[in-house]
Amino acid sequence: MKAFYLLQWISRWEERALTALPISVICVLIVTILISIEIGYRTGLRRRARAAHLGESKAIETSVFGLMGLLIAFTFAGAAVRFDNRRMLVAEEANAIGTAYLRLDLLPRESQPALREDFRAYLLSRLAVTRDIPNMEAVNADLKKSSILQHKVWHEAVEAVKGTSPATQMLVLPALNAMIDITTVRTVSMISHLPFLVLVLLWITILISSFLTGYSISAFGARDWLSAIIFAIAVSCATYVTLDYEYPRVGFIRADPADQALIETLERME
Repeated sequence: MKAFYLLQWISRWEERALTALPISVICVLIVTILISIEIGYRTGLRRRARAAHLGESKAIETSVFGLMGLLIAFTFAGAAVRFDNRRMLVAEEANAIGTAYLRLDLLPRESQPALREDFRAYLLSRLAVTRDIPNMEAVNADLKKSSILQHKVWHEAVEAVKGTSPATQMLVLPALNAMIDITTVRTVSMISHLPFLVLVLLWITILISSFLTGYSISAFGARDWLSAIIFAIAVSCATYVTLDYEYPRVGFIRADPADQALIETLERME
């Protein structure tokens, strides 16, 4: 257990180091949007220099800005739903493991110590899966280890229930099956994200909207930096929060507190 808490402490320092990543992402978004606004502004100046009475197409601007708003809203809502689902699945897995562990009391006494030790190793491997994100090589190794321990626990439990009453078998084996099944659901939820094409479409729409913002500012002659910066910050923050919701193991929005349910389950195994 001391080694486990040491790993938890180390991982917290690693998370602090990763805070530089979201700040960098926000800065890159803001700079890119401001560049797009500047390009739109200069394009508008050149076009108006060639055609003094060049009109403005408010309908196009309204349509593009509306599309950008809808994309941000829908992607944000979808990411928030997936974030909540991931946290609830952690609680469900903690309950499934805890229930299966308690029902080991129904097995013959001589088979319990080995199963309990394997349960503790299994739960540590499950905690390691999310702790090692975003190192996917380590995550895959943790998933493989969890799978091996699943098969080991299952075979040990099947051997242990032989000769026991049907009631015991109906209590122990379905609980183990539920514990194993939830890992598949959690793995799928972990890799389920917004389609890449949707993110590309969102980014293109933001760039076009930024361009049109600069184009509209050119009609007034002087640059309106205050409006441009406010627009860039607002859109960048909304986009970043959406991405942060989508990847809650790296960034400011964290799903890590939900892991406390698994840690408490591990503590109860002592």
